[in-house]
Amino acid sequence: MINLKQFEFWFIVGSQDLYGEETLQQVAEHARVMADELDRDSAIPGRVVLKPTGKSPGGIRKLFEEANAASSCAGIITWMHTFSPSKMWIGGLSINKKPLLHLHTQFNRDIPWASIDMDFMNLNQSAHGDREHGYIYARMRLPRKVVAGFWQDGEVRRRIGVWMRAAAARADGFDSVVLRLGDNMREVAVTEGDKVEAQIKFGWQVNTWGIGGLAAMFSKISDAEAEKAVKEYEASYELGAELRNAGKARTAVIEQAKIEIALRQMLEAEHAGAFTTTFQDLHGLPQLPGLAAQRLMEQGYGFGAEGDWKQAMLVRAAKVMAWGLPGGVSFMEDYTYHFEPGREAALGAHMLEVCPTIAAGKPRIEVHPLGIGGKADPARMVFDAAPGPAVLATVVDLGDRFRMILNEVDTITANDMPKLPVARALWKPRPNMRDAAESWIIAGGAHHSAYASALSAEYFLDWAEMTGVECVLINGDTKPARLREELRWGEAYWSGR
Repeated sequence: MINLKQFEFWFIVGSQDLYGEETLQQVAEHARVMADELDRDSAIPGRVVLKPTGKSPGGIRKLFEEANAASSCAGIITWMHTFSPSKMWIGGLSINKKPLLHLHTQFNRDIPWASIDMDFMNLNQSAHGDREHGYIYARMRLPRKVVAGFWQDGEVRRRIGVWMRAAAARADGFDSVVLRLGDNMREVAVTEGDKVEAQIKFGWQVNTWGIGGLAAMFSKISDAEAEKAVKEYEASYELGAELRNAGKARTAVIEQAKIEIALRQMLEAEHAGAFTTTFQDLHGLPQLPGLAAQRLMEQGYGFGAEGDWKQAMLVRAAKVMAWGLPGGVSFMEDYTYHFEPGREAALGAHMLEVCPTIAAGKPRIEVHPLGIGGKADPARMVFDAAPGPAVLATVVDLGDRFRMILNEVDTITANDMPKLPVARALWKPRPNMRDAAESWIIAGGAHHSAYASALSAEYFLDWAEMTGVECVLINGDTKPARLREELRWGEAYWSGR
């Protein structure tokens, strides 16, 4: 389970000694009220922790030193209640290692027209205090999110919550492992990448474990343990009569349950948040993990097929960002197109591994031949994705940097596909099939992605900003020719970093 309340977000309010003790006490009290209210709001997924008012260079640097050392601190929110000279902040900001959100607000919503005086003006100066603070961020070229508006407004709190979820995903990545069972699928280019640079950039430790280790653990799982898991399946999903009664199909489900239990034990032992498999390395296993991978994704783990560790960690990051929100997140692959004029759409699926959190209804467990991998017929969940807006996200390694590509899509209800026993999603990409596909390919987008109906592009954009990764957004306004030029301009910026 993912617990977003384990992540703290330190709220540092800026002022200066010039205003005197009475004003500073009012600043501190307003900050306390704001922090308490934000912390109680269900739109705020993490803990808002108020810190002492930043009013001197030494005090501010000390706060950032403490934040860097605090593993529970996932990000810092700053707000300048009064004018807080930004040179005071250089020492702290220059050593900061945490994501930053600059909240541009003020304690009062309205100007008190009849009573406003200079005391009120001296206390409520964020209209220019935050501009001074914003300058030093820009001068120091610091990545940050700026949220402007009244702090009690729902939209302001929603945007803070989006940033918090992205920051929680970043913190999770620096405390996790991608457990690769075997290597990448042979001769595939896009699933390769620089694992050392990925650890530097994203925090993820990307290492390989032999499939024999999983096979050995699989062999030790008892039938009784597996049957207990299958009882959970029966309560959560549809199972046909052939799966409920003894026989070959029931055995396939029991084997998947054993793989799930063994895999979870490995993941927990290695403190891993994501894993990969490949059908080219299944020695010692009776089936390709299908139902097992789907179940583990449903529990919050990231997954990548054919050894695609970049998408595995991205799926996990999206799982953290989406935890507790309506909708779901899944590993996905573009499979085939529907080019009927006016009804163009893309069909996404995978051999077996699509997460049931995106399902429109109750998934059905079925057993069918796979036709690849040379193993027994695997059990898997079969379902259609729920209709509605979603986003596809992928991370690719361009050699000198990572790039994230996003495409906003609209998932639609698919026609019946009785001979296709896999989980699948049918979507209309924005702005349209032709421009979206051309733009994705121009940007170098992979055939694997994280599919998120629980998230908008904003979450991924925030995550990319705080991880320092180039991000390309394909949406309703995208023009391939314009995008091609923007990517060329971006080469100068990103290559010079």
